[in-house]
Amino acid sequence: MTIATVLKEKGAYIVSVAPDATLEEVAHVIATRRIGAVVVLDDHSRLVGIVSERDLVKGLSQKGAKLLEMKAADIMTRDVSVVDPTTPVNVAMEIMDHGYFRHLPVCSREGELLGLVSIRDLVKYRMMQDKHDFESMKAYVFRVGNG
Repeated sequence: MTIATVLKEKGAYIVSVAPDATLEEVAHVIATRRIGAVVVLDDHSRLVGIVSERDLVKGLSQKGAKLLEMKAADIMTRDVSVVDPTTPVNVAMEIMDHGYFRHLPVCSREGELLGLVSIRDLVKYRMMQDKHDFESMKAYVFRVGNG
């Protein structure tokens, strides 16, 4: 069970902003798209950061209303943890748990951004997998029991 499978199910659509997007714009994108984070891409579509709801709240507590005039580059997380499509789902979940974040960019080995997974995506996928495993086990036990 890999991240590639999760991306295949959910799609690889990526919501992004430029480093010079105002945080008012970033907040609007997050609110209207009903998402928890946006990736920040440079002019060459390379991942340079990520801004989450948590970053906005932290910035608001530190900067007050001035935050809305600041740019994504001013508060984005620059040292972004990423995974590749071959990463097992449980490993991605451990990375997120250890880092206390809920969104994880997926990049190719060459650094190309392929998608973004959230902890919700991974939990949903794990629940579907667990349900499938349970149904398979139940069918097996029924066949063996009626042998």
